[in-house]
Amino acid sequence: MSLSDFAIIESTLREGEQFVNAFFTTEQKIRLATMLDAFGIEYLELTSPLASPRSREDCATIAGLGLNAKILTHTRCCLEDARVAVATGVDGVDVVIGTSSKLRAFSHGRSIDDIVRCAREVLPFLKDSGVETRFSTEDSLRSDPDDLFRVYEAVDEVGVDRVGIADTIGIGTPRRIYELVSALRARVRADIEFHGHNDAGCAIANSHAALEAGATHVDTSVLGIGERNGITPLGGFIARMAAGDPERVRRKYRLNLLLPIDQAVADLVGVDVPFNNYVTGFCAFTHKAGIHAKAVLNDPSTYEALRPEDFGLTRYVHVAHRLTGWNAVRNRAEQLGLELTEAQLRERTARIKSEADQRPLTLDQVDALLHAAAESPELAEVAP
Repeated sequence: MSLSDFAIIESTLREGEQFVNAFFTTEQKIRLATMLDAFGIEYLELTSPLASPRSREDCATIAGLGLNAKILTHTRCCLEDARVAVATGVDGVDVVIGTSSKLRAFSHGRSIDDIVRCAREVLPFLKDSGVETRFSTEDSLRSDPDDLFRVYEAVDEVGVDRVGIADTIGIGTPRRIYELVSALRARVRADIEFHGHNDAGCAIANSHAALEAGATHVDTSVLGIGERNGITPLGGFIARMAAGDPERVRRKYRLNLLLPIDQAVADLVGVDVPFNNYVTGFCAFTHKAGIHAKAVLNDPSTYEALRPEDFGLTRYVHVAHRLTGWNAVRNRAEQLGLELTEAQLRERTARIKSEADQRPLTLDQVDALLHAAAESPELAEVAP
């Protein structure tokens, strides 16, 4: 089952370079590659060596680092591109060509017959060169299904390691992706890779649906950065998979490294980690409403699909607000080492709610109220 036996192709160093703010130096690429390798990523995909002289040098440099992850690069379906890619020493080459009528008309101008002929020229060369090879269509979802399957069956016959489906403009839905991957799974022996853009917000769900349907590999980038709104975010995909099979995901990846990876990429491209980011956003494991806080304090799984401790993080029960409950206040008093009676806790909770109705409170002000109750129950002033 692919849901329990999948591989991530981490494309921050390829798709991520297409993000509007991205400009990675060689040293920065080495740093990110090393961090992602330590996390446990199976594949790292790099920008085509044909893109620029520096891109070519970076492919060779990272391929020579001796990482555990397999190093891939991404090229057009062109024999000359394939030769240059192999010469960099990468472990695999990801070949791509557009198959939709739009891309055939306005990008490369080739017919489906031309695409099949080109693939039958390039793929045997890569196979003879001993590199792992993927052949992907581009704009797969706007391609005629008959054209798609004809191309995929032809490359599968050649003996490609992996075929790829690309939702290039992010129009897929989970049901549509499931149906397409299922149909492809019935036609080819090769592994199946899914590359999903996030223009309409479905990239994570579509990636999961692809695995359910028989895909074996999913493309991600850190924070989802990439062309336009980017692709399936690494952290979001990890969260989705961990919610379904936490033990297996904990065994596969060093989850405590996700936060520093997200922070590193955010810093490099000049953005903040979103407040609601999967796992690593500042409020990901924050609980506020009284009814939530009570249940979470008794059993965190009541309102948490993921365990923060698996990611080296902690939960936070927010108490400085009008929605707080006395169980949350009691927990805060215990954290402060204060011994308050239930009557005192309920009185302080009512005071916090009353004060919070008038103005925002800080945690320091709440702590002052609790200390005041412990020292002098009659004291009702909020510390300045």
